[in-house]
Amino acid sequence: MLIELYELFIIALSKTSRIPYALRWSVVPGVVVVCLLALPLPLLAQGVTQLCPPGGVQPRPATFEPGGIILVTFDRANIWVYNITSDRRYPLPDTHPCGRNCRLSPDSQWVTYIDPETSAYSKMHLDGTGRVPLLDYASDVEWWDADTLLVWTPGHQAYLQPEAGGSREYLNVEGVTSVQPGGRWGLLVEQDGDTFARALVNLDLRDLQGISGGYIPLGADTTYFNAAAWSPDGAWLAYVTPGAYDPVAQIAGGEIWAINPTDGTPVQWTDLSSVYGAARINGHASSELSWSPDGRYIAFWVIELLGPNPEANTGNAMIHVLDTQTGDIRAYCGYTTIEHTPNPPRLLWSPDSTHLAFGGNIPGDDKGYLLLALDIESGVFTELSNGIYPALGTADPIAWGLLPG
Repeated sequence: MLIELYELFIIALSKTSRIPYALRWSVVPGVVVVCLLALPLPLLAQGVTQLCPPGGVQPRPATFEPGGIILVTFDRANIWVYNITSDRRYPLPDTHPCGRNCRLSPDSQWVTYIDPETSAYSKMHLDGTGRVPLLDYASDVEWWDADTLLVWTPGHQAYLQPEAGGSREYLNVEGVTSVQPGGRWGLLVEQDGDTFARALVNLDLRDLQGISGGYIPLGADTTYFNAAAWSPDGAWLAYVTPGAYDPVAQIAGGEIWAINPTDGTPVQWTDLSSVYGAARINGHASSELSWSPDGRYIAFWVIELLGPNPEANTGNAMIHVLDTQTGDIRAYCGYTTIEHTPNPPRLLWSPDSTHLAFGGNIPGDDKGYLLLALDIESGVFTELSNGIYPALGTADPIAWGLLPG
């Protein structure tokens, strides 16, 4: 009730003042501290809509849509199948937990995995059937397009190779951390004096003398403010960079920008500082902005910053989803967590881009880490299963894909 009264007060004030106001909240158990902060006019005409259905995390109903398979670890030895339709789970033989190195195919029908005996890469359907060897020697294998693999070697070389086999095309990826899906641009991180900077670099042009237009600077590479990810079709790179300085927290919060390499002009996609003051987007891992398979949405965690240290001076983390077509942002307050440093839970999209899955912990229960699903339209969180084992140090699910067929 107290929060609702303050929200009504803020709404009324915003209608009578030309200065936008933001709500800063406290996470001290049992205490709600609300402050009104006068903020500069935002760069974007953009707010955040909160979806907060009552009841908290809901138990799984008898039927749950969408279906499919979520790969999870329920022990330290194997990848496990969780079949959403049948509500059954079972371990896959001859597998080993692989985290982010298990890559989902563009059609959500296949996933790469590492043979625990030979360390070779293969692919399989998400139910463990149809296993096909891919490569004997690689540190990571992902789909560059529907028929071509992007292969990273332990020496940080990279090449393209048809999935069916054939000749390799080596790419100049020195200093490059990710390659544009279906394209020739890479995200470069390079030393800039005593710090590091990011840029987009054209992998075909970077070795050519006297050729311009193949380098687009993106600013400093700042830990906890450097998440970045390509859209599934490679048209956009979304990336986090520090935004407006917050004099209360004494730090600049993170904002999401995006760039189309063909156009080369960065575009600001969020203005969270006008809503929250300083906030952190995701964590230490630089690849955790989560694009929906249809390329419309970006899911991410927003972590409240209470002071100038983005590791120590933090509050709760809450899931947000940006609609890149409309610019709308939704915040989902049915679940929050303080387990977000160095990284919050990894967010996986359902193949139809309607739900998010992640591993979450509710203090005080005896279920361990829960496999949770969020309906981005209703804001309802559902417990699908429980007892996720943090085999690689985190309770993150591996992939959400389709049943074969």
